[in-house]
Amino acid sequence: MSPNPITLAIVVVLAGLGVLAIIAGWIVLGGVLLAFAVVVYASLKMAQQWQQAVVLRAGKFLSVRGPGLFWIIPILDSIAALIDTRVRTTQFVAEQTLTKDTVPVDIDAIIFWVVTDARRAALEVERYQEAIAWAAQTSLREMIGAADLATLLSNRRAVDEQLRDTIDAKIASWGINVRSVELRDVKIPVALQDAMSRQAQAERERQARVILGTAEAEIAEKFVEAARTYADNPVALHLRGMNMLYESVKERGSTIIVPSSAIDSMNLGGIAGITGLARGAGTSSPPGAQNP
Repeated sequence: MSPNPITLAIVVVLAGLGVLAIIAGWIVLGGVLLAFAVVVYASLKMAQQWQQAVVLRAGKFLSVRGPGLFWIIPILDSIAALIDTRVRTTQFVAEQTLTKDTVPVDIDAIIFWVVTDARRAALEVERYQEAIAWAAQTSLREMIGAADLATLLSNRRAVDEQLRDTIDAKIASWGINVRSVELRDVKIPVALQDAMSRQAQAERERQARVILGTAEAEIAEKFVEAARTYADNPVALHLRGMNMLYESVKERGSTIIVPSSAIDSMNLGGIAGITGLARGAGTSSPPGAQNP
């Protein structure tokens, strides 16, 4: 643990006073001040706001100190570890790991964790940061082997929660808490990507054809309805045919000459239309009139 600025300032002041006392002839006082400066330098420590110091006395756990200034007894006490209590991250990967349905995948993940018990983190495990990385990687491989590819690709939130619970259960005894685990990337073989793409395209084409067939059936039903209406009302059929000609001329923006033979073949203005007009005229005649 490196000396902090406050300790260095106190040591410099005491050492300066000791030197001045020795120069002035007060050798005993100067020696006392210099010795006190050495003691302060060795015993006064400081931890930052996000740090906790694990102190041992004669090799046994004494206490957790900090943040801020604290004293230790030189030679007798020692700082075993300075623990960072902020949220920290560790990246881990699993390469060429088989899923439950025997698909090799490469997964890149990240874990967010925090030390909640500085004493256990310092005394229960050696190099706890490295231990967390190994525990996370083995848990990830176990999870991949127990899940199929569809779950890994479509239900990442549930996978993240399951992986977090698994890792947290392994490292909770070290005084470390897992805040969250996130899968950053799931890579599958290129050949499998192409096969999945073709499958998705085929599925979309099938859905499009089903929708088109449904639309054709609905259109056919509407045509049957229209045919029944026109069969009982020739005047409506005649007007519909004239409207079709009008719409064709309007959309093209030009004049179209339609032969009378075409109209007769379409039965737009033929006998049925004339008969319908005659019936309409007959029904509109005044009372008492006789039809021929």
